Amino acid sequence: MRPMKSSIERVVIKVGTSSLTHENGKINLKYLDQLCWEIAHLMDLGYQVILVSSAAIAVGAFGMGMKERPREVIAKQAASAVGQVALMNLYTQGFSHHGYMPAQILLTKIIEGNEEMTLNAQNTFERLLAQQLIPIVNENDAISTYEIEYGDNDTLSAMVARLVGADLLILLTDTDGLYSDNPRKNPEAERISYVPAITAEVEAVAQGAGSALGTGGMATKIKAAKLAGEKGIDTIIANGRDIGLLEEMIGGEDIGTFFKG
Repeated sequence: MRPMKSSIERVVIKVGTSSLTHENGKINLKYLDQLCWEIAHLMDLGYQVILVSSAAIAVGAFGMGMKERPREVIAKQAASAVGQVALMNLYTQGFSHHGYMPAQILLTKIIEGNEEMTLNAQNTFERLLAQQLIPIVNENDAISTYEIEYGDNDTLSAMVARLVGADLLILLTDTDGLYSDNPRKNPEAERISYVPAITAEVEAVAQGAGSALGTGGMATKIKAAKLAGEKGIDTIIANGRDIGLLEEMIGGEDIGTFFKG
């Protein structure tokens, strides 16, 4: 078993575009339904869950008839505005089947340096969680261009974890965790189960073992784990296909890569 905290109450879960959508950009309804069920199950067990959800740009681009993910910032912002509506409608439907209601929170990086905005955001999160609502967070792409720097919401999820004082951050991606080398190119690469501290060597490994999907590779996930770890928050990087194992991850089972905060 991993050296998890003795009592975990508040969990931030980040799910990436590659998990939530098909290759053509259309939303993966089966996956989203399962995600809603799994989070509702965690809520039933007494956990407080904040979901950081990507895919707004991909879903919006599909809805606007774009043949590929837009490259221009303005086009991304427009696609995000369309995609956010579609995503929140689906999340509302998905969670309502299990007796829960989501709440949308769109953030920008500017709140990190603004004490009043930070306090307002924290108060909003606390009230929502106290009423057993599920905050769904994304970058406010319509007015911000930081999404590119965040790396498909990896850094944003760490910022949220720090903001709400989470006990655990779970980053769901398209690999089984951090490997000793790129597993797509090197069949001898081995999954690293436990990282007690993020060193320069770990960061160097991440540079060569990232994912090619979405905009956030493994390096941005290591950066997120490092940011969370600075506040004593543990992080797990795991495969989005393991969505049915969230309870086991929180329980300390050997799934993905665990980074000690």
